Amino acid sequence: MAAPERLTGIGLRWRVAGWAALVILACLGIAFAAVYKGTGSQVRSQIEKEMGGDSRDLARGLQIAKADSSAALAAAATRYVRGRPFSPSSTLLFATVPGRATSTNRPELFRAERPDNGETASQQARENRLSDALLTAPLGYSTVTLPDVGDLRLLKAALRQRLGRRTVSVTTGVGEPLAAVANAQDGVARAFVLAAALAVLGAVLGGYLIGSRTSQPLRRMAAVAARVDAGDLNPRIHPSAGAAGEVAVLAHAFNHMLDRLTAAFASQRAFVADASHELRTPLTIIRGQLEVLLEEDHPPPEEVRRVEQRLHAEIIRIGRLIDDLLLLTELEQAESLQLEQLELVPFVEDLLQSTATLGARRFQLAEVCPGTLVADPDRLAQALRNLITNAIKHTSEPDGEVLVRVQRAGIDRVRFLVEDDGPGIPAGERELVFERFHRTDPARDRSSGGAGLGLAIVQGIALAHGGRVAAGESVRLGGARMELELPGFVAGTALHEPPAPSELRS
Repeated sequence: MAAPERLTGIGLRWRVAGWAALVILACLGIAFAAVYKGTGSQVRSQIEKEMGGDSRDLARGLQIAKADSSAALAAAATRYVRGRPFSPSSTLLFATVPGRATSTNRPELFRAERPDNGETASQQARENRLSDALLTAPLGYSTVTLPDVGDLRLLKAALRQRLGRRTVSVTTGVGEPLAAVANAQDGVARAFVLAAALAVLGAVLGGYLIGSRTSQPLRRMAAVAARVDAGDLNPRIHPSAGAAGEVAVLAHAFNHMLDRLTAAFASQRAFVADASHELRTPLTIIRGQLEVLLEEDHPPPEEVRRVEQRLHAEIIRIGRLIDDLLLLTELEQAESLQLEQLELVPFVEDLLQSTATLGARRFQLAEVCPGTLVADPDRLAQALRNLITNAIKHTSEPDGEVLVRVQRAGIDRVRFLVEDDGPGIPAGERELVFERFHRTDPARDRSSGGAGLGLAIVQGIALAHGGRVAAGESVRLGGARMELELPGFVAGTALHEPPAPSELRS
């Protein structure tokens, strides 16, 4: 198994623990670098401060000696520095008077004549070469490495000393081993190693506990998802009262998705059942008519024509049903629309003139707000024609009234209203009439009531345009009122006088 695959198999709890440990380590690393460097700088600064004081004390001791010769000055320097013996934890002092040997509290560092501490002559020669760094080091602060001492912080200064009538330049030096800096930094490193070990252990344990608590609702969701994947849509996620807001939102969204899936599957099953029923009826009629015809060896011509007409009518109904089903499927894709800019007044008038031939009713065009609408003219005409056809089916001829109005419904929206004086739609049915294969009157058969797809197509066209459709009660006529509201409207300035009702009578 590859490394990425192994990582993807790690649970959320261990991932949280690992990330917590990495974050703690990164923070400790940054803190360690800052403290380690700061400790070294602080100790070094303290050492340099003490060295500066020692250098000033040495210069003051030479000045108050009031020597009048180089020998006397060198003797005074020797007395001063030998009064402060040198050890790896104390200060190195030396003074060089022109023409005299260097006065120091560590003579072996300045070219010892004989090897010391059991060293060979070659080792002493190497030490002498290294000790030259004390004499050749520049004025000011510098760092040199000396045998038996290690790194040494050195401060050299030039002192003008008056000897009688002449003035000489005396070089003074103060050295302090940097072992204290290394020891302080080693202490910081040990403390941080211990703290890092404890912090990482705590981060792993804390991250694991936090990851367990955080992933608990996710594991429940995974279990529910597994049951859903197996085909059971009944389980739901119930987050605890103390669950985080994000978990509650996710649970709500997941439950809402399951509710929609349940409704969609139920609607799909009902759709398939209704479609099967709608197709089975004409197919049964066709088969029955063919069987009746086949029972006679020589059926009369009039019986053949009757069966032919019946079969033709049923085939037309099947084709219409299939076309409607395909149209509903096509309307689920917004790119299926062919949008154009329509002038509302002539569009509605032409549509109503052509629709008035569908039945003997009293058609009225009450008002049309002038303006333009961006819509698919064929689909919009089909939606309005379906609404008018629905009104015709629920009114009686020849005096049944069908009223059409077009009103402005907002800044950029327009509302088409189709009202009739029929029996109306019960309040409990008004949201259901736009479902596929739904009929308000169960007693109506498919020949009188249609397949129940007309208003579903209206809703599909409205949603494809980004609009809506609704059913209500007509205030004017007392029957049903259908509202189709679409966006993309731009109001015009011209006033429109609707034609007289007699002009629209079929």
